Amino acid sequence: MGELTRRELIAGAGALALSPHMFWRQEKTKPVGWAILGLGGYAQNQIMPAFAHCDHSRIVALISGHTDKLKRVGDRYGVPEKSRYLYETMDAIRDNSEIEAVYVITPPATHPEFAVRAAKAGKHVCSEKPMAPTPADCRRMIDACRKAGRLLQIGYRSHYETHNMRAIQACRSGELGHIKSIRSDHGFNMPGGTWRTQRALAGGGSMMDIGIYSLQALRYLSGEEPVEVTAKITNPPNDDRFRDVEDTVDFTLRFPSGLIGHGTSGYSWQPGKNRYEVVGDKHTLVSEPATSYGGNTLTLDGNPFPVTANDQFAAQIDHFSQCIRNHTKVRTPGEEGLRDIRIVQALYESARTGRPVRMRAS
Repeated sequence: MGELTRRELIAGAGALALSPHMFWRQEKTKPVGWAILGLGGYAQNQIMPAFAHCDHSRIVALISGHTDKLKRVGDRYGVPEKSRYLYETMDAIRDNSEIEAVYVITPPATHPEFAVRAAKAGKHVCSEKPMAPTPADCRRMIDACRKAGRLLQIGYRSHYETHNMRAIQACRSGELGHIKSIRSDHGFNMPGGTWRTQRALAGGGSMMDIGIYSLQALRYLSGEEPVEVTAKITNPPNDDRFRDVEDTVDFTLRFPSGLIGHGTSGYSWQPGKNRYEVVGDKHTLVSEPATSYGGNTLTLDGNPFPVTANDQFAAQIDHFSQCIRNHTKVRTPGEEGLRDIRIVQALYESARTGRPVRMRAS
């Protein structure tokens, strides 16, 4: 088995170590004003604190279904009362020129409505993943933003996280040699009584939620799109959490090169897991944890892969702001979200019918 030299490893990582925002010129422009739509735990604990590390983005407005949250969070972030909106009054954001982008952080089934309303109000849109329950919903969001002349980003934070970016580079550049095997596993122990247990809000179970990370990893590490998929769903008996949504999904993606990607997702895993492994004919790359909010690791043949950590949330947010300012393409646009949802629906079909499903050209 060949070996990468220390010099090659450091050289490969050097571009990633330059800056957490290494992909954009550090221009002295006015930060893009963002409205945060949905003030749940992810918004308050991950997304909003990341703005403190942003160079090109700032929070200027809040949108929520709860007046108490608007007051509490608005006071904490210094958002004036005139820039705090309820869902039913959010169309008034069209008259607030400080708001340039809206970050939709609500249950997936609500993404299309809020994204379309934001676009019609003349705002750029970032939507959390999964993009929406169905391909038709995704297309509604894409079409609304295109018609309004506004950009659409899907919040695939791992695309902006340095360990994942370095893994993509290693896999696609040939550093691992010819890729022979690739798998990704993501799951956690989901508490009951949340929107995730309601198909009408979530659009599905573990595959639609945490499984997106497994699906994404197989796609972005291989650099290929699947031509055929298979899936099997397993639900534990007598567990009320899974009356409406699925628990564990085992799935495969067959790629044009002949490579088979293996993935899993789960809602009853204890402890939780998020990892991927790529085996080449020269080297093996492993990341575990792979897609956590922090503390991700990367190893090559069991040895640490030198990568400088970054704030993935800030990098994702600032990327979109710079796309808005510079009129450049978004790294994770709506079309990326649509591709995932098409595959997820094909996986559900395979699990339902017990047969492989061929992917149709989009």
